[in-house]
Amino acid sequence: MELILKYFPDLTEDQINKFELLESLYKDWNLKINVVSRKDIDELYLRHVLHSLGIAKVISFKDGSKILDVGTGGGFPGVPLAIMYPECSFHLVDSIGKKLKVVNEVVEGLGLTNVKTTHSRVEEIDDQFDFIVSRAVAIMPTFVHWVKGKIVKEQKHDLKNGILYLKGGDLTEELKDYRTTTIYNLSDYFTEDFYETKKVVHLPLKYRG
Repeated sequence: MELILKYFPDLTEDQINKFELLESLYKDWNLKINVVSRKDIDELYLRHVLHSLGIAKVISFKDGSKILDVGTGGGFPGVPLAIMYPECSFHLVDSIGKKLKVVNEVVEGLGLTNVKTTHSRVEEIDDQFDFIVSRAVAIMPTFVHWVKGKIVKEQKHDLKNGILYLKGGDLTEELKDYRTTTIYNLSDYFTEDFYETKKVVHLPLKYRG
């Protein structure tokens, strides 16, 4: 928890309480339904929570924003971002039902009212969002194909509506066809070794009516 406060010192008491509660909720539920590896559960704040909040270093979501989390798995990056931005709505989607069971229990345990979950493929979601977030569930061309037509027209932020993707490693080949991407190195924000090769990729997407 000190790790979160180190980089986000201005959290409210309610946010601090929720972030503290996260660990016990995940540890408890992970024993019943394994969604996070044992090594990762012991380093939950470093490898999952802070990683998710890397997006919050790149953008501060404005109140009323709608965010879609694709392939949320155990609830990352959606759940930490929902704690960080209580006035935004988050829609967490995964095709694996047992993972969403854990997410639903964690969301309920935290008392989050700004999160909804759907057990389906993202292509079946009929809605539009300001931003689509994810943690490396597919290569970018595949991901872009999945989320086509899911971006709203109205811009609320300086950063153009589109995808915010948490990825690692060399992305040159994968992103060569996307000239409008901006890559943010998380090592510029977080000093821990884990973040040496981790990035947030922003790809603006045009509204398609």
